Amino acid sequence: MIPEIGHFALIISLALALVLAVVPAWGAWRRNVPAMALAPGLAVGMLVLVAISFTCLSVAFLQDDFSVAVVANNSNSLLPPIYKFSAVWGNHEGSLLLWALILCLWTAAVAVLSPQLPLLVLSRVLSVMGVIAVGFLFFALLTSNPFARLLPSIPVDGNDLNPLLQDPGLIIHPPLLYMGYVGFSVAFAFAIAALLGGRLDASWARWSRPWTNVAWAFLSLGIMLGSWWAYYELGWGGWWFWDPVENASFMPWLAGTALVHSLAATEKRGLFKSWTVLLAIFAFSLSLLGTFMVRSGVLTSVHAFATDPARGMFILVFLAIVVGGSLTLYALRAPAVSSRVSFAWLSRESLILLNNVVFLVSTLTVLFGTLFPLMMDALGQGKYSVGPPYFNAVFVPLMALLAPFMGIGPLSRWKRDSGQRWKAELLIPGVAAIVCALTLPLFGQGYNLWVALAVLLAGWVVFGMAKDFWFRIGGKAGGLRRLTPSYWGMVLAHMGFAACVVGVVATSQYSIEHDLKMAPGETETLAGYEFRFVEVAAVRGPNFVADEARFEVFEDGKKIAALAPQKRRYLASGSMMTEAAIDPGLFRDLYIAMGEPIGEQGAWAIRLHYKPMVRWMWLGAILMGFGGFTTACDKRYRRHRSGAPAKAAGVQYAS
Repeated sequence: MIPEIGHFALIISLALALVLAVVPAWGAWRRNVPAMALAPGLAVGMLVLVAISFTCLSVAFLQDDFSVAVVANNSNSLLPPIYKFSAVWGNHEGSLLLWALILCLWTAAVAVLSPQLPLLVLSRVLSVMGVIAVGFLFFALLTSNPFARLLPSIPVDGNDLNPLLQDPGLIIHPPLLYMGYVGFSVAFAFAIAALLGGRLDASWARWSRPWTNVAWAFLSLGIMLGSWWAYYELGWGGWWFWDPVENASFMPWLAGTALVHSLAATEKRGLFKSWTVLLAIFAFSLSLLGTFMVRSGVLTSVHAFATDPARGMFILVFLAIVVGGSLTLYALRAPAVSSRVSFAWLSRESLILLNNVVFLVSTLTVLFGTLFPLMMDALGQGKYSVGPPYFNAVFVPLMALLAPFMGIGPLSRWKRDSGQRWKAELLIPGVAAIVCALTLPLFGQGYNLWVALAVLLAGWVVFGMAKDFWFRIGGKAGGLRRLTPSYWGMVLAHMGFAACVVGVVATSQYSIEHDLKMAPGETETLAGYEFRFVEVAAVRGPNFVADEARFEVFEDGKKIAALAPQKRRYLASGSMMTEAAIDPGLFRDLYIAMGEPIGEQGAWAIRLHYKPMVRWMWLGAILMGFGGFTTACDKRYRRHRSGAPAKAAGVQYAS
């Protein structure tokens, strides 16, 4: 009965989404206030119904209702309850329902948390999000019904959740990633609403900025968690492989980063209005493209969900409709609302423009490398593989090009600046960065030119931010109390970027890896650390059995860690999994993973890693995410520019 309730709620939510897509849009066209006023209530009702549906599916998983096909295929009675719950989105059907739930959550949030928006604008934004909801709810009900039954042949037990997904990181990684993916639908909806109204101004950018920053922050944290999961769960010690599905989430992040900066220029100076709208369309289109890649079966990846071409065709058609329709509207409206504000080449506007160009080229570079093998295969030209050598060769220089201008940006002035002022302001940060680049790498595994360059670029960003911060709290700006959340968010995000640069380069250049055969009682030395293989013991988990290798780690004769990697066999599926053991630290990780048993003397294939500063990447990503959240807390984004009540001013505003 519970699955039927969930199915019925999903159907009714589709009906509400259809009404939300049509009626408020008609009301905005006809200036019909009652029709527009329906939009917030419809958005909240849609969220309630999809939440009921999601809850029903969760109950089916937790109660081991194997009459539901998705439960039987992706759960098992031995599965721990926390993983039964995460199994709800550890499959195509359930993850699509989570996607729909998060989309409805964003839609309701816009409806409830935007009292300052004119009703005309709000109705258009919610109507656009209703159209997106119609597409995904239709997709769920027509091709991916999560409540399909296996009647009358109900299995005694389920097939189990993929062992790769039985991990705490995968409990929170997909929801965070989807919050970012789907969150760009809000920026997209604001852009389309602005084009429909024929008015792109500072108010539109100010309303759109907090939603875009929050979506970007969620996506940053989601990508970070995915990288962290791959590092410790897959057993190879890597944190990024340029997997096509990894790229599917990275491309919207790159476009979203350009959008965040472009919105700042549009709000402050009325610049790049058409360009900002195009970036909003591009960022959400890349989110839809990522959905297609993950769920269409065109990719083979540990991250991919579905292999049904019919599902991929549905998303491809929906992607074509959304992208084609929005670009057509853009082509018709953008010339009438283009920016006519001038600025000098030496100005903050120029630096933001350069930022946009670099991030857009980076996005297109990743997009080409991801789609090229698919295009060649579709054209019958054979199988091609584009991997890390290509991406590292073209992407890394672009990011290195970006860093020098990040140190100048916070200190630069709007509209017009001068090279002499830049020289005076940045002389001390530049000297400090050079000193750090010459000295800090000496404390690593020998002086390394690439590490020195990374320290130089990161130091330039950090010291440039520090100089600007000192000016603001001690100069004419008026002290610490006048620093806005938007400024604090920029500081956190730029500091996070600097930390990521150092972490990526240091761990890439200084990492040491040994693959060897070891038996209990043997010792191996790596990077000054002594790894002593003590024993192998059989252990049992709730739904697996494992061989556990127990190691003691010594530094200068002193024991500093006890590590216990495992080789697991899951009982329901018989799958074998490697569970790495890690001794984490701010400046280095010690990492051990088990391979296969070798010979009859109790020896095993063992992989030892020394990973310096690897956690700086994830700490940097966390700082960037918190920077996005902090920026969204700025009070000026919640103020209506005229101070008039939103409903009273609504119809007159964009008429």
